[in-house]
Amino acid sequence: MVTSRLSIPRRVLAHRRRLTEIASVLSKHGLGWILDQLGVPFQTRVRRATLAHPVPPAVRLRRALEELGPTFIKIGQILSTRDDLLPPAYIEQLALLRDRVPPVPVEQIIAEIERSFGRPLNELYAHFDPVPLASASIGQVHAATLPTGTSVIVKVRKPGIAELIEEDLAILRDIAEVASRRSQLARQYDLVGLVDEFAWTIRSELDYRREGRNADRFRMLLRDQPDIVIPRVYWHRTTETVLTMRRIDGIPIDQIEELDRAGIDRSALAVRAARFILECVLVHGFFHADPHPGNFAILTDGRLVVYDFGMVGRLDPAYRTELLDLLLAVLRGDLDAVIDALGRLGIVRHETDRPALRRELQHLVDRYFGLSLGEYRFGEIVDDFYRFMRRWRLTLPPELSLLAKTLSMHEGVGQRLDPSFRPFEIAEPYVRRLIIERYLPASWLPQVARMLEDGARRAIEFPRRVDRLLRRIEQAELEVTMHLAELPDVTHRLSALVNRLIVAILLAAAATSFSLLLNVWHPDWFVRWAGPLLAFSLVGIVLATVILAWQFWRGG
Repeated sequence: MVTSRLSIPRRVLAHRRRLTEIASVLSKHGLGWILDQLGVPFQTRVRRATLAHPVPPAVRLRRALEELGPTFIKIGQILSTRDDLLPPAYIEQLALLRDRVPPVPVEQIIAEIERSFGRPLNELYAHFDPVPLASASIGQVHAATLPTGTSVIVKVRKPGIAELIEEDLAILRDIAEVASRRSQLARQYDLVGLVDEFAWTIRSELDYRREGRNADRFRMLLRDQPDIVIPRVYWHRTTETVLTMRRIDGIPIDQIEELDRAGIDRSALAVRAARFILECVLVHGFFHADPHPGNFAILTDGRLVVYDFGMVGRLDPAYRTELLDLLLAVLRGDLDAVIDALGRLGIVRHETDRPALRRELQHLVDRYFGLSLGEYRFGEIVDDFYRFMRRWRLTLPPELSLLAKTLSMHEGVGQRLDPSFRPFEIAEPYVRRLIIERYLPASWLPQVARMLEDGARRAIEFPRRVDRLLRRIEQAELEVTMHLAELPDVTHRLSALVNRLIVAILLAAAATSFSLLLNVWHPDWFVRWAGPLLAFSLVGIVLATVILAWQFWRGG
């Protein structure tokens, strides 16, 4: 039996049934320790199941997430990209969640389509295949034909999935808040922030209009890349819950034998795929963040087709500049600059032991010293860096985590196509281009112009601000507020000390007043008890003196 008691917000009680289900499934798979670490937000009793065979914890976690449904499957998929949080065994198992989601009955899918458009299915599509092409945690894909005869794929959000996900996200948010109050580890890894990150990602994937806009943006950014094909979105057949795109069939990029039979140059294909992701990341700062082989296909003429734009990554120009600073610092061997760059990227915290961190980074850099560019393996570097981060309990910002996973997966795809594939050799021209552009007038002149504009604006505002400040000083209206990290604790102790001092003064005043009163008023009962009272007072004085001396000696 597992029992957990915890004071919780009342809003959590509305999800009691789902909470019980989550607790039961985790315990059934031998994951009750998660309940112990995080705390189930109400009193519940669940039965632990005895596993018939010793099953690795990573496998049990994957099975539990599958049983808990779409929200937890999607969270498992997202966690499979966070090598900085989980060991490789867990990452490997969670990656299997991509293709293990059972479909829902086609009747429910058709009902959702007709509800979304307010029209019968036969008015929307000339043909609709009832057998799904694929089933994911949130949606299901079917082949169809438009009335114009165009072949399309229809991606439909599973009915009721949005309500279930919102309930699960509310539960996870409350559990994260409780865990952060109870566990230093949860606070250190910012569990609430991680849940919020997952919630934003899942909610963005619930709206298929966003995925359609992502596809259109990729098509616009890559309009000068004829070797890259992005399927067209048919907006008149697209809503929040239904996405209709042109169907473009090709050879899956991981089907090596089929590619060879079609006469595809796999070496050129590996380079083409690498240039696609490098162009997106380093030039446009907008990249496909779910690059498993199922999302890429090859046409018979060698063009690369890209599918599924629900998960994308973004790197704004400032972030790309920080990444470039980090790369240049590593190439120069300037470890202090490396640590500074990691701090600006939000990886290294201020309280980190900088000298110890610098020593370990030196060992990490020494491992790759002297290697030529072609000898670098991005996956190995990322794995070493993730191990380093787990030892130091550091976490990557979501953008960098997606970027690292994307580049690692692309390297794996490229090496499967061509064992001699060297991603750093392909990336070198892009990096050199970024370094050169950094020092071109076209790059830094706009920054100088913004700096001068901001400086001019502040110079104009400065006299007015000084005048307002002097006027408030003259009228005694100026207030200065200071926030010190340890001030609340010091204030609490000082308040307790003052309270004790006041009590002591009051007791002393009462004793003195009582003594003065007895000098002029001594009734018969006092005369009878004067001896014992005097003896008791002397004992109290002696004890007080001893305690005072002991406190003085201990304080000194």
